[in-house]
Amino acid sequence: MSSGSATKAAKAPGRGKVAAGSKKRKPGGSGIHGNTFWFWVFVGPFVIGMLVFAYLPILWSLVLSFFEAQNTVTPSNFVGLQNYIDMLTDRNFLSSLGTFSIFALFIVPLTFALSLALALLVNQVKIARAFFRSVFFLPTACSYVVASLIWKLSVFNGVRFGLANTVLGWFGVDQIAWLSSIDPPWYWVPLVTVRLWLQLGFYMILFIAGLQRISPTLYEAAYVDGARPGWQIFRYITLPQLRATSVAVLLLNLIAAYQAFDEFYNLIGNANYARPPLVYLYSISLGSIQDLGRGSAGALILAVIIMVLTLLQNRIFGFGKAND
Repeated sequence: MSSGSATKAAKAPGRGKVAAGSKKRKPGGSGIHGNTFWFWVFVGPFVIGMLVFAYLPILWSLVLSFFEAQNTVTPSNFVGLQNYIDMLTDRNFLSSLGTFSIFALFIVPLTFALSLALALLVNQVKIARAFFRSVFFLPTACSYVVASLIWKLSVFNGVRFGLANTVLGWFGVDQIAWLSSIDPPWYWVPLVTVRLWLQLGFYMILFIAGLQRISPTLYEAAYVDGARPGWQIFRYITLPQLRATSVAVLLLNLIAAYQAFDEFYNLIGNANYARPPLVYLYSISLGSIQDLGRGSAGALILAVIIMVLTLLQNRIFGFGKAND
């Protein structure tokens, strides 16, 4: 009876068609082709945006750097490497690179040390840890332009009613023209502090993620071997295990320092005593001169410098290598 039932089931009308039809997949289904289709549905707009708003402008900037392109984006006079020579011999451009070097000298080690310290403190908090993470991370959501204007108009405005001068007045210190004082260069205080306030939380989160990846057994073994809590544990366990995160933080921080624009432009403007490369290139390309050829050459020189420093730092610190 079992064989007869199977024969009847096989001969039943419509069953064979259903079985055969079940092997077919609809377009955009769950197969390989369907996954590829939905991949491009979600990723395609971003790829198109990258091509139109990133890669094509970079390529056109490369083309413009070899032409005399003043007040035009469709040049016809080929000048070769002259724009690069002009930028590399331009005192203002070289001075802007010096301004960046001073800014990076302040901002990179301070950001690294303070964000790591915050991460260590927040990671050891047992109560309301998420609250403290949110408090320190919240400034990263603030616009650089808005933060710069708050620093300029309320905190370091240089008058007696500014917050910084008010606090100094409590200790009998005379008011300071923070943004216009060249000797001594007090303008570095608002420039550095606004960047620290805006980015510390982001790098703190990176360090916290690195700290949570460290196995607790390493600390237990160190305690068994007689290591003291505090500096010894940090020096021989925590810091070596954070090598990959530390190098990533240094790379991101250095690149971000090279791209500094908003705080300089909104706090000081186009003043030549504190003008980073992007502010100077902005004044050349989109200011009264509108020399897009020289501006493009300067931008590519800056990109090459960032690339070389990134590779050099990668070579020194060994980014991507496994922890010892």
